[in-house]
Formats: sequence, C-alpha cells, structure tokens
Amino acid sequence: MPFEKIKLEITENNVAVLTLNHPEALNAMGTQMLREIPIALKKITALKARCLLITGEGRAFCSGANLTDRAVDKAPDDDMLEGIHLEPDMGETLENVYHPILLTLKELEMPIVCAVNGVAAGVGTSFAMIADIVIASRSAYFLQAFARIGLVPDGGATFMLPRLIGWGRAMELALLADKLPAEKALDWGLVNRVADDDKLMVDAMEMALRLAKGPKSLTIIRKAMWESYNNSFEQQLHAERKFQREAGRTKDNKEGVKAFIEKRPAVFSGE
Repeated sequence: MPFEKIKLEITENNVAVLTLNHPEALNAMGTQMLREIPIALKKITALKARCLLITGEGRAFCSGANLTDRAVDKAPDDDMLEGIHLEPDMGETLENVYHPILLTLKELEMPIVCAVNGVAAGVGTSFAMIADIVIASRSAYFLQAFARIGLVPDGGATFMLPRLIGWGRAMELALLADKLPAEKALDWGLVNRVADDDKLMVDAMEMALRLAKGPKSLTIIRKAMWESYNNSFEQQLHAERKFQREAGRTKDNKEGVKAFIEKRPAVFSGE
C-alpha cells in the first residue's frame, strides 16, 4: 500500500529507513501516521531487514501527538456515548494505539538507530529513546511538554528517562517542561552522538550500515539489555546464560570464530 504520512525504504544493504512524513505539522503523530507505522514495521520484518533507521522529514523529528487530530483520542466505543458528555480517555488511546507500536519496536529483531533531525517532543522523545543508538543533529532538542498542557509524560518516558539520565534530571525535564538541547542531551546520556545538521543522515546511515553487517547476536544483545531493566543481578546472570546459549548456536558465531582463527574479517549473514 502507498503511505501518506510516512516513507519506507529498504536499501540494498538491508537497512530499513522509516521516515515520519508530515513536515507541515512537524511530523506530529496523527491517526493516519499511527495506522501506517505498524504496517511498515510488519513489512520491515517480512523483508528481513537487518537494521532500522528512524528519522523525520523536514526540520523536525516528531513534535509529539497531533493535538488537532482528535480522532487519535477517540475511543473505539465513543459513538455509543453520543449525547453523554464525557472527557476522552487518553489512557485508552495510549493502550490501543501507541503502546502496541512501542512494544513492537522494543521486540524488533534488529538494531534500531534514530536520527533526530529537529525537535523531538512528547511521544517523539519516546520514539527516539526506544532506539539502541540515537544520533541528534546539533540543532535538535528534546522536550517533555506535557506539564504545559496539564498532562503526564507517556510513551514509556517515565520509565526510560530516569534510567537514561537519572532521577533528578528526569524530574527536571518532566516538571519544568524546558527544552533540552542536543549537546546537553549528549552530556546527560540521552543521545549517543551529535552530528552537524548537514551530516546527520550520513552519520546515521553509516551507523545503520555497520549494524546491518553485524551478527545475529546483535538482536540477542537487545533482548538481554531490555531484560536487565527488571532483573536482579542473579536473575540477569541466568538470562545471560540463556542468551549466550542462543547466540552460540547461530551461524554467525561459527563464522566469527572461523574468521578469528583465519585472521580475516568476519562476513555475517544475520543467521
């Protein structure tokens, strides 16, 4: 199907490039975009891409939820309540629309690189944080603006921010709703690298290509890291045993060991 609010490209090097494509709204997430992203993710998986690169079209990455698109906040059974004046259940919208996408990204069988090319506000920050490597343009900034409109950070932000940048800084971002410039985000640990604006996609694609050439164990590393969030040290040791057994049975492990012995670069297949 042709996409309207996103763009999807699979390069010859097995990198899937997913671009949020509503630049006139600073790539705010509305109904159509949120319908298209899950379809694109299914296609990326079916085509067996080996790395996903997410970015935004134009001068923004994602300015958050599209507050002018009220269809996003409409619960499936709202029509049954016509004439009864109830406030929209934004929590239900999160559960039915945003959460499945974020969980799919978390479980994706490939590394994720995010190229933040401008503002990443609200759930836009959440979509950046779900990536494994985040590269921001020098002019980019992050914003948890929820307090400005009487709402609570969502999209997993209250889980990710304290773990990435620490409790005090996370509270500062959430309570004060101030902008966090890219350079400061790098210093705080929210992003991995900062690139000049005109080099952002070059650097991001270079990173994505490097990951796309990597072994199957990269996807297993993702699982292990995510599992560590809620494990004790002992539980994580058991998890590592499980994941190492899985990695040790891959074709790429055999190729890696063989290449090491033969003193040559390994050529991984992602299997």
